[in-house]
Amino acid sequence: MTPSSTSGLDRFNALEERAAAAVLHEVCASSEWGSRLLAGRPYPDTDALLAAGDAAVAALTGADLEEAMAGHPPIGRPRPGDPASAREQRGMAGAPEELRAEMLELNLAYQERFGHVFLVCATGASGEQLRDALRDRLGNTAEREREIVRRELGKINRIRLTRLAEGA
Repeated sequence: MTPSSTSGLDRFNALEERAAAAVLHEVCASSEWGSRLLAGRPYPDTDALLAAGDAAVAALTGADLEEAMAGHPPIGRPRPGDPASAREQRGMAGAPEELRAEMLELNLAYQERFGHVFLVCATGASGEQLRDALRDRLGNTAEREREIVRRELGKINRIRLTRLAEGA
């Protein structure tokens, strides 16, 4: 473990509960997820923090997942002033206008079909890959899509928790 990962995790472990809850809310908007992670502090290492995050995602109810998804902006429209949102959606940053328009259309179709934002771990994905994933997932059943959403949320949370533990 590098010194920076220890210091980031140590800072998180040392935060007052309200401040730690606010930090966790930036990772995942589900209050249940955050409560579960708060209850596990202090974490001895990043692996323990990630394992707790995975377990908390697995335990989320449908309502908890809805709350978590509400904290994510649509793909192609990162939240203004949010560097994490912009970093995670970097693949859409230089996308041509035609692709942006198609993503807007697909996002709207997805939201109409499933009743929530299209949630995907966009880190490292190109605009075309994100579009293709959205196209593919539009054909899923609601049950299948809920499984994928949970898995994608877990990936996103792991990336964000790792950055937190590293002090980024």
